[in-house]
Amino acid sequence: VSPPISDIVLHGILSWASMGFLMPVGIVVIRTLNKEDCGQRKLRLLIYFHAILQMLAVLLATAGGVLSLKSFENSFNNSHQRIGLALYGAIWVQALIGFRRPKRGSKGRSAWYCCHWILGTLVSLLGIFNIYTGLKAYQKRTARSAGLWNFLFTAEISLLAFFYLFQDKWEYLQKQGLVSGTDPSTPSHQVLPQRDNQKEVLMEPSRKSNSLGNYFAKTNALRKLFQLT
Repeated sequence: VSPPISDIVLHGILSWASMGFLMPVGIVVIRTLNKEDCGQRKLRLLIYFHAILQMLAVLLATAGGVLSLKSFENSFNNSHQRIGLALYGAIWVQALIGFRRPKRGSKGRSAWYCCHWILGTLVSLLGIFNIYTGLKAYQKRTARSAGLWNFLFTAEISLLAFFYLFQDKWEYLQKQGLVSGTDPSTPSHQVLPQRDNQKEVLMEPSRKSNSLGNYFAKTNALRKLFQLT
């Protein structure tokens, strides 16, 4: 007996919200930690936000897995079910690794970071791929077109990938003046007209002092001349 379409749709929504939205967004959020100007308060908020998103993703994926075991025929004779089963185990392993995060500067910090990063990236990519296989299975089982959902999901993932890759280029664009609107070829501290004006202002007192000195010198010379005569 085939499961109700409502259960299939609910399973798809839970899987999309977990592995197709919350997990990629959490990765994009934690990506901002690479910024040099990230303070301690912002750092802590980003870590908490990342952890909340990932835990929500784990809970929603678990709910989708329970629904699948309860309502669907789980013969595991197709790639969607096999990948889904592997993902349900991997996301819980990833969550446990995240809670076992060592302190910065400790001995096992580097090994933990590599393991957490590699496993998280693989789980996210595999989850995105499994959503496409799920849409294909939905179309096959319900005889309904999934073209619109494929297009919307592809647009969402492309947008998240753009923000993920754009993180490294934002500071570079600011330094080049392409974001702030400044011209990188003319530094802002170089203002030649002001320097010329400053020279003219500085030269005017000296000219006045020289003219006054010449006047007094001529006056003294005339007085001495009249005294001699």
